[in-house]
Amino acid sequence: MIGKREARKMQTRAAILDAALHLFGRQGYENTSIDQLARAAGIGKGTIYSYFKSKSEIFLGFCEEQLSYVYGELTEKSGQDTPLIDRLLTLFMGEFRFVSRNREFGRILMRETVFPKDLTVDRSGPLDRKYIDILVPMFHRAQKRDELRTDLELTLVVGHFYALYIMTVGAWYMGRLLTEEDVAMAMESLFQQAMDGLAPAENRGDGCHE
Repeated sequence: MIGKREARKMQTRAAILDAALHLFGRQGYENTSIDQLARAAGIGKGTIYSYFKSKSEIFLGFCEEQLSYVYGELTEKSGQDTPLIDRLLTLFMGEFRFVSRNREFGRILMRETVFPKDLTVDRSGPLDRKYIDILVPMFHRAQKRDELRTDLELTLVVGHFYALYIMTVGAWYMGRLLTEEDVAMAMESLFQQAMDGLAPAENRGDGCHE
């Protein structure tokens, strides 16, 4: 059980993120100042800086919330023995649902993923490692089930599937995919093509053999 002081800190952090979510969505990330965030959260400007050193760190706070959300989706909706493609779809569709409810967060995420500018390296590094720590064990288990080749560099495979996810979400932002079902179908098709290329030759969907 957490103490009152820790509970207040969690409430203050949540209030800052809620205020940022509201203001970023209404007027954009670039047009929102720390002063405005403090007023919206009902706290002093200095209090914000005791939790987050900059707006980019507030953005990373959203990334941490997103990671917790999608990990919860993954553990709730699939088990360790679930086929890899189903686990990947559960994970990345969980990410998409988070983004679709927080469009401005998703827009910033897309920009900083493709053209990183001012993210705080010492905060984003551990976050990246948490992400890798979720996916790499999934890929290891898939290798043991002969779903993936054993000669693959798994951190690169993580990047490959994440790039496919970013491409799919980008298509949704541009209006080429209109519904969650459209996104799921496109993602499944892209992931299956990737799986066919990464699988042992005897297990590929096209029946090719080396």
